[in-house]
Amino acid sequence: MNAAGQPPPSLRFVPVRRSGMGGLSPIESLSSAWEETLRLLFRPFHGRLWIRLSVVCLFLGGGASTAAFQWGLSTLPGDIHPAQILQRARLILGQHLSLIVLAVVLSLGLALSLLYVRCVLRFVLVEAILKRDLALRRAWKNLRPVGRAYFFWLLGVLGALLVMTSAVAVGIFPYLSSARAAEHPSWFASLLLVTVLAAVILVGLLAAVAIALTDDLVVPLIYAERISLPKAWGKVWRIARRDPGTFLFYVVLRFAMSMVIGVGVLFFLFPILMGVSSGAIIAAALVILALRLVGFAWAWNPTTIILGAVAVGLLTGLLFVLLSVVGMPGQVFLQNYGLRFIASRAPALEALRRASAAGQRGR
Repeated sequence: MNAAGQPPPSLRFVPVRRSGMGGLSPIESLSSAWEETLRLLFRPFHGRLWIRLSVVCLFLGGGASTAAFQWGLSTLPGDIHPAQILQRARLILGQHLSLIVLAVVLSLGLALSLLYVRCVLRFVLVEAILKRDLALRRAWKNLRPVGRAYFFWLLGVLGALLVMTSAVAVGIFPYLSSARAAEHPSWFASLLLVTVLAAVILVGLLAAVAIALTDDLVVPLIYAERISLPKAWGKVWRIARRDPGTFLFYVVLRFAMSMVIGVGVLFFLFPILMGVSSGAIIAAALVILALRLVGFAWAWNPTTIILGAVAVGLLTGLLFVLLSVVGMPGQVFLQNYGLRFIASRAPALEALRRASAAGQRGR
């Protein structure tokens, strides 16, 4: 009881808002992103929207961690022997130089094509979250210019990092050789090599973090204001400098949520992938048995290698589809999280978000 004889008011939890930054705290952004994701995917549930978003997330990583996907690939049935197929393919390629050149050109073209598609679809996902709808063809057509600019910037940065890392690796080998020739202690060369490898890994991790922050924070700013990537990164940098503690907390919380989502997707996919693996084993056994019944024996040759590669490709594609469908909500949630955090600090993006929300309520 207080002095007036009345019971004290009930306590409520109010998320802390950082007045210095004038925007949502990371916890507030997380809660808001959760509500927005539920509203987009489940209130109401639209099957077509799920399919379209799953296609988008298929090229964005599926929302699952790399460890989850590597575990999914490990469920490939042993009877297919993908390692043996690859070894036979390498032997055939080694005997034909033109095939090696063709394989390198095709691999490089495929990697660049997937990177370009990823850059455009990142903007498509941002638009889908803001508008709570997705017209895939129209969005692809409208967002290709900004996606193309993002692609060239990302390609330039990755190329520069690759060239720099290769130059360091090439330049360090003479020092390793001289260290061994000068009869330095054996641990000296090992320490130098470990230091170089640690530096390369650190650069790779920093590049991965920078790309993730670009996807989460910079891409929404480019979408809303149609500015270049350096200008958008400059705005994010100025926002981070105003309150580095809050920004660092957001980064830590964002990657913690990414790990939680990856683990959740992995455990959810366990029974599904086991069923797919068992089905693939049964199908392979039936094919071999049917061949024996008609008088054929399975043997590795160029034709069977191609058939085996096609089978492994189809099974891998099915795993990709499963990962994209199951992991899509996590991908949408993470993008929504970054969008809500940066929108509360970028007036143009926040105005666009509110206008899109008002348009959806007016329908």
